[in-house]
Amino acid sequence: MLKVKGNSIVDGQGHKVRLRGFGVGGWLNSENFINGYPGFESGLRQALAEQLGAGRAAFLWERMLDYFLAEPDIALVKELGCTVVRLPFNYRHFESDSEPGQWLESGFKRLDQVIDWCGKHGLYAIPDMHAVPGWQDPDWHSDHYGRLTLIWSHKQFQDRFVALWEEFARRYRGNPVVAGYNVMNEPVTGVPYGFFGYPYRPDWEPLNRLNRRVVEAIRRIDTEHIIYLEGDRFSTLFAGLDAPFADNLVYSSHNYVRAYLGMGPYPGEFSGALWDRAKMKADFEQQEGTVFCRRHGVPLWVGEFGGAFDSAESEFRLRALDDQLSVFEDAGVDWTIWTWKDMGMMGLAVVDPESDYARAIAPVLAAKRELGTDSWVPNQPRTPIQQKTYELAELILSRLPETRADRALFRFYAEQSLLGNFTAAYMHPAYASCFKGMDEAAIDRTMQSFALDRCRINGPLRRVLQKHLARA
Repeated sequence: MLKVKGNSIVDGQGHKVRLRGFGVGGWLNSENFINGYPGFESGLRQALAEQLGAGRAAFLWERMLDYFLAEPDIALVKELGCTVVRLPFNYRHFESDSEPGQWLESGFKRLDQVIDWCGKHGLYAIPDMHAVPGWQDPDWHSDHYGRLTLIWSHKQFQDRFVALWEEFARRYRGNPVVAGYNVMNEPVTGVPYGFFGYPYRPDWEPLNRLNRRVVEAIRRIDTEHIIYLEGDRFSTLFAGLDAPFADNLVYSSHNYVRAYLGMGPYPGEFSGALWDRAKMKADFEQQEGTVFCRRHGVPLWVGEFGGAFDSAESEFRLRALDDQLSVFEDAGVDWTIWTWKDMGMMGLAVVDPESDYARAIAPVLAAKRELGTDSWVPNQPRTPIQQKTYELAELILSRLPETRADRALFRFYAEQSLLGNFTAAYMHPAYASCFKGMDEAAIDRTMQSFALDRCRINGPLRRVLQKHLARA
């Protein structure tokens, strides 16, 4: 079993273990830009069931999961030199909202299978609750359509969250392949009404209280496994977190830097600052997660980072990645890059744009690009429709009474709400209709597009990663 010793993670013999690998977004927690659909998962599933019937809709989704992450994927992660995979999941795979606490064995069976493959190939696994009951943040990646964060104020959602982790603890206690439990991805406490139009103010009390409660609940069942806790505002703020209050706690920050998210050469200017390796290092040293972990002498795991490595500017983004990884390696921190596989932006394994799946949903992919419905598309020019939403936001701001709203945030979240939530939901039937004439055999052939041997590997990204994974 892995455990925390000072600011390091060690194995049962006391040898230091470096956890470096991939997050597997798009599998048990799907995302629009990763899997190719518009909007959010649960709404899409409803549209598929309405158009295809419940049976064929379920078959389609199961086949996507079958091919998206299989044993060859795990074997390649190991071959690259990684030691860990982070396994994001949506709570809906393990219980339904209509019958909370009635565990869905199908979800556990899938997770068990991948953890078994990890053990077979010499990898660790970190289960990560990416979408929690009641939503922990207002964005699409928590399977969100309403932008509310109810878990912070509703006890029934907190109870379900804790009860599900108690069940994971019962099932995985004593399992040395599991490197610990990432209990909640990217909490966001300071937006109770779902928008960021004002300067952000975290609400530390409910986050600290829920962290203590879930850790204590897990520890009553599983006294050994590491528990990973994240900072507020998408795992970037740590100043108000309680100091480490139990053994075997590791803290996770998410480090998406400007050199990944903007357009232009790297090294170069992004958001008014020159970004190069020195800036990367200074930014990392100043991150609240870094400061928190060093102050308290506990390990830091950079649970997410990455950029558009399959874009027209991939050369510059890869240079930025090379520098950031060198900073992480010099600091000796653990990391998992986002993400393993997708439709062609961040993933190492990329679904072939000429595949059966890409051709089947081509009209939807084109509409998504034109409308700008995917909220997470860094390094891409703004579409005319996106620009119009900015103009609408400015018009609204000009008519509002006196407000403290941050203009840039107001424009950004007006666009995300109108296009990424509202408009994208209207596109769910269009996505579902792409499969309407298919029988199960045709659906199966189409979903095979997600299989590793049908995908292409981003060679330049692979070389940068292996360069750093080869460091002792």
